[in-house]
Amino acid sequence: MGNRILVDHRAGGAVGPDLAGVAAPASPGGLFAPEGVASGTIQAEARPALRHPEKAHRPDNPIKRKPDWIRVKAPTHPIYHETRALMRDNRLVTVCEEAACPNIGECWSQRHATMMIMGEICTRACSFCNITTGMPKALDADEPRRVAEAVAKLGLRHVVITSVDRDDLRDGGAAHFAHTIRAIRAAAPDTTIEILTPDFLRKPGALEVVVEARPDVFNHNLETVPKLYPNIRPGARYFHSLRLLDRVKELDPSIFTKSGVMVGLGEERIEVLQVMDDMRSADIDFLTIGQYLQPTVKHAAVVRFVEPAEFADYAAMARSKGFLLVSATPLTRSSYHADRDFAALRDARNAKLAARGSELTASGSVLTASGSVQPS
Repeated sequence: MGNRILVDHRAGGAVGPDLAGVAAPASPGGLFAPEGVASGTIQAEARPALRHPEKAHRPDNPIKRKPDWIRVKAPTHPIYHETRALMRDNRLVTVCEEAACPNIGECWSQRHATMMIMGEICTRACSFCNITTGMPKALDADEPRRVAEAVAKLGLRHVVITSVDRDDLRDGGAAHFAHTIRAIRAAAPDTTIEILTPDFLRKPGALEVVVEARPDVFNHNLETVPKLYPNIRPGARYFHSLRLLDRVKELDPSIFTKSGVMVGLGEERIEVLQVMDDMRSADIDFLTIGQYLQPTVKHAAVVRFVEPAEFADYAAMARSKGFLLVSATPLTRSSYHADRDFAALRDARNAKLAARGSELTASGSVLTASGSVQPS
């Protein structure tokens, strides 16, 4: 039960520079772009001629030299190469490579890999994201079964499932998420499931379809503060994303909710604190905060590198606002250490409910299993 697959949608970091506006590296030894396979959806989904065609006309933003606290070593551990081979053998697309995640060496050396479902081409054009932009191919109806079989085969304790944005689909891919969740429940009933979803903007009824499948954790990242949305996340709407997470709790209070933001994009401290308050108003349980790292010269520039002490301050402020769990470090990403964090999240909720139950017992009230309060 030591292995896990994390399926991570967030793409806010890079180990090294890529070339925006050109095809992704295709060499078999390339670190950030998986080669095709003999058969299956990876080869079948033709990539655009340009990885980021919508960014090709933009002026270059030179990539700043990273400070010592955020540099990572190139992966050399033999288990890293074993994990890479495992991903190929199972025909899994990994966001570790697609998004050039800075934690790929550490995670893959522990057999912790990340993948994406519903293809590897996104319909959005966020200026922070290194996922390929373009028109995706049709969904692979067999994908939920293959994902579930991989989870069962590897004996995973916790799996995180995400996708690219699929604005081309009537339901934004909600039914595909639900099919995947149910397939995993059938194949690996002891595995806890975390999903990291798109925003389902203008997809009425989509959220309800996903929540009805009852994932253990529902994650959707706000990514940044409201004033930066027009430049950083132009296809999204801040208050829609916030309402999405709020609605999850309305539909099923037992589901943990989670969201994250990147810093270093030009936000002010007070704006980050306001986002925390907004999240708590939506009863979000788990907050992640990480440093934005610029994938290519065509992406949004890093305004500044936030020092570790500031991350510690953000973490302390977030805990004081009532989040059950907070992860705030320069290299924090949405699904980093997700299995360990889920155990901590569950323990934190149980401790909170136990403390509240004791208080209510003393006052003559009863705490129900759903968290509501009734007179004894």
